[in-house]
Amino acid sequence: MFEPLVVLSSCSGPEEGARLARLLVGERVAACVSLVPGAQSIYLWQGKMEEAGECLLLIKTSRPCLNRLQELLAGHHSYDVPEVLAIPVADGSPAYLRWLEESLAQTSEDNPVL
Repeated sequence: MFEPLVVLSSCSGPEEGARLARLLVGERVAACVSLVPGAQSIYLWQGKMEEAGECLLLIKTSRPCLNRLQELLAGHHSYDVPEVLAIPVADGSPAYLRWLEESLAQTSEDNPVL
């Protein structure tokens, strides 16, 4: 049974977000990545309160792709600890979910961009 997920991940800005999005879609671990620039994050890091402007990535994927997606983010993200929060999709447009599943079923060999 297909298990769609939306993964949230913040990054340093739109340029890094676009680079990561192209990597994830190109490797077929994401069908789509929406970049939401202008996020402002306030967080604790190494015992200090920090504030940073960030770009939020909304990554549309599925459960079988999650481990590889995490590996790719860990290896290509500028943060020491990249955010990866996977949220199950309870329901959605049947046509969109079908497209999502079909997009993730393809392999990177099918992608002429790589």
